[in-house]
Amino acid sequence: MAVQPLEFETPIFELEKKIDELKNMSSLSDQDMKHELNSLEKKLEKVKSNIYKSLTAPQKVLVARHPQRPYLLDYIKMLFTDFVELHGDRNFRDDPAIIGGMAKFEGEPVVIVGHQKGRNTKENIHRNFGMAHPEGYRKALRIFEMAEKYNRPIISFIDTPGAFPGIGAEERGQAEAIARNLKEMAGLTVPFISVISGEGGSGGALGIAMGNRVLMLEHSIYAVISPEGCASILWKDASYSGKAAEALKLTAQDLKKLNVIDEIIQEPLGGAHRDYITTAENVRQALIKHLGELKQLSPERLFEYRCEKYMAMGVFAEQ
Repeated sequence: MAVQPLEFETPIFELEKKIDELKNMSSLSDQDMKHELNSLEKKLEKVKSNIYKSLTAPQKVLVARHPQRPYLLDYIKMLFTDFVELHGDRNFRDDPAIIGGMAKFEGEPVVIVGHQKGRNTKENIHRNFGMAHPEGYRKALRIFEMAEKYNRPIISFIDTPGAFPGIGAEERGQAEAIARNLKEMAGLTVPFISVISGEGGSGGALGIAMGNRVLMLEHSIYAVISPEGCASILWKDASYSGKAAEALKLTAQDLKKLNVIDEIIQEPLGGAHRDYITTAENVRQALIKHLGELKQLSPERLFEYRCEKYMAMGVFAEQ
């Protein structure tokens, strides 16, 4: 699968093109081009490193939204076994924007819930671009309750622009569905890990993300509103989205400093969309570490730990 270049990646793709051309020339002639290839490949790694270690917040937004970034079904395939998907909220319908079910992680039964985007127009229409309706959050709640009943750890993957703001979704209680999820997630007594794998947009993300531990991939984003939405409100102009992205402190690095998240999961050089296998392995190691630590805690302590974590966020003054 050819990787689609982002605007700031032009130097990387130009070097990769030159390397491919040299390899083709070498295969068609007797000339030894190993020295030239080694030189270009070293230069490519240096350019990649320089670009990706100094990404701005607006650039990280582009990487987090990359259409070839691994999605939930990719992680399920690479990290879990015996996955059985559960459908429907037992009230209205099934919402394909959220996938959930039972699986095994490293041989241990777990519950998985997460957003799913599409790879093409047809899939995105089916998945509603990863934007869930209230029935999606009610399906997630049903699965959370099942995890609590059978004492299974929960792993959620977050990748959504936000909850769907359509008329039908509002009529069916979008705000109530997310608020109820927050209330019920706060009271869970099983280990709960949330992974921000791409976009973590507003309440649509938080509706399945209230874990004991919250992890973020290195180039993912997590914010109360999209940069475009923020710019439209503050400056009445979505073209100020870059300025908004900087102000929102939505990168993993910013949120780690603010103690909103617990760990940054390293991505391969060039982003998760360039190397699914390495990305999945990094996620696996992080999950093993945090699940191991959380499993040492009693159900009562897991509940208290989650309350303490979220009560400690933010700053307020009393008069």
